[in-house]
Amino acid sequence: MHNELTRVDIQKMQEEIDYRISLRPQLRADVQQARELGDLSENDEYRTAKREKGKNDSRIRYLQNMIATARIIEDHSAADEVGLFDLVTLYIEEDDTEEQYRLVTTLRENVLEGCVSKESPLGKVLMGKRVGDRVTVAPSPKYSYTAVIRAIEKGTDDPSLPITSY
Repeated sequence: MHNELTRVDIQKMQEEIDYRISLRPQLRADVQQARELGDLSENDEYRTAKREKGKNDSRIRYLQNMIATARIIEDHSAADEVGLFDLVTLYIEEDDTEEQYRLVTTLRENVLEGCVSKESPLGKVLMGKRVGDRVTVAPSPKYSYTAVIRAIEKGTDDPSLPITSY
């Protein structure tokens, strides 16, 4: 399976890898220093230092795997249809409310900030739609709702959007 990522996603992951690699010497030193404190069976500092080193190494491997399996994508949507990084205003009929969502890659999804993945149930139904289109979103098999696209604000790959962490 390939991860669909943008060039900015790849760049941000490589920057994090470089940063985490620079942390390795200090994390190794922390483990060694904690090891010298004595009995390892009752040494919380040692366990904590090993855990932090392991989390760092695990994140490096995860990011390297993401890059190795990535397929670079770009937005080629028309000016009047929903595409990647666009800000979409939806009218939710059952709640009589308007909500805004930005469609992003899975790596930069943050629902609390209004950034939804293009691969999420909402993202899938919005991609390629136009203002005025009515869509049915099914977040689970037992629940769905209808929304109308009120506006589309074309966006670009914003480097300020962070990649998800643990």
